Amino acid sequence: MPELLDHIALQCADVAASAAFYDAVLAPLGAGRVLDFGEVIAFGRGHYALWIGPVGDADAGHEGRETHLAFTAPDRAAVRAFHAAALAMGAESLHAPALHPEYHPDYYGAFVRDPDGNNVEAVCHQPAPEPAAGPDAAG
Repeated sequence: MPELLDHIALQCADVAASAAFYDAVLAPLGAGRVLDFGEVIAFGRGHYALWIGPVGDADAGHEGRETHLAFTAPDRAAVRAFHAAALAMGAESLHAPALHPEYHPDYYGAFVRDPDGNNVEAVCHQPAPEPAAGPDAAG
């Protein structure tokens, strides 16, 4: 069974210094850079488990950013159920359940804001299930 925690994002005062740090300390653990968008970098062992990025968002007038926490969902239905449950609790929807191919072709996630303002996500990395073959499928 997959782990509950899929990935977490940390905000760094100096992304280059933090990237160099994580390059060095994760290498002995068999992990390294998986994605690199310049100011935002993901580390892991084939799958990104740690994201780092700059503190704040000058374009949005923010001095700091919320923590980002992503939970592993076993399937796309669970992502949709997570999103529905969060909305039922009064959470703000940041991104409704959808594919996010900028991460990989099967990345299906939903993002909400928790009561403390953190960005919380449920993500499924599995491809969409194949349609069931009916009696006329062979023919």
